[in-house]
Amino acid sequence: MVLFSLERLSRLPVDVAWRRLTDWHRHADVVPLTRVTVRTPPPTAEGTVFVARSGIGPLAFDDPMEVVVWQPPEDGGVGRCRLVKHGSLVKGWAEIEVHPHGDVAGAGPDSASVASRVLWREDLRVHRLPGFCDRPLGWLSRRMFGRAMDGLLGETPSGR
Repeated sequence: MVLFSLERLSRLPVDVAWRRLTDWHRHADVVPLTRVTVRTPPPTAEGTVFVARSGIGPLAFDDPMEVVVWQPPEDGGVGRCRLVKHGSLVKGWAEIEVHPHGDVAGAGPDSASVASRVLWREDLRVHRLPGFCDRPLGWLSRRMFGRAMDGLLGETPSGR
């Protein structure tokens, strides 16, 4: 089992960062060799199911996920989403939170340009993967999901 947490600070307003991070199809644009299919009709809500298919040919696998918590940000507040992974190969959960984080430099307190703080927490369990592989899997996961966050937010890395 691998449990990790990532954080990014963004100049994007909370609602824009939220939309980018929860546009499931866009994840395929930032995760190599991955396609995303949403199996339930829009809009995203609790119960939405989507599948990320990663790999090539016989080495590909499906990572089906279900949205179990869906709390979009309202009036610049916090947005929170929790996904549960139901795959035969990958199980676990992921949480995405987008928080307001002060004013962008030069913007006044009433500006709509409030920066955001993004938290991504994930628990990954890969079927039949021995425990001694947890450390390299954790390193690889933090790197891959961090790059995905950066790509979805459209910015260079910032934060931890």
